[in-house]
Amino acid sequence: MQCRAGCGACCIAPSISSPIPGMPHGKAAGERCIQLSADNYCGLFGKPERPAVCSAFLPELDVCGSSDAEAIRLLGWLEQQTSLAS
Repeated sequence: MQCRAGCGACCIAPSISSPIPGMPHGKAAGERCIQLSADNYCGLFGKPERPAVCSAFLPELDVCGSSDAEAIRLLGWLEQQTSLAS
């Protein structure tokens, strides 16, 4: 599966605990990453300062669904489920 252009769900829905340029403490779930452009493109894509967790994320139908809105819902649900487990 290829990322949907301008989706940005993976830069909004999950929490990221590692530092992000401009967000030294990471970001909370549901918080928009400061590196996400107004048209939902990653400003760090392909750059060495992009967090490893972001570079390792691969789009899959199970987490991205068939629309941007579904991706937000699925990733939000996964975030909630994994935070309950810890």
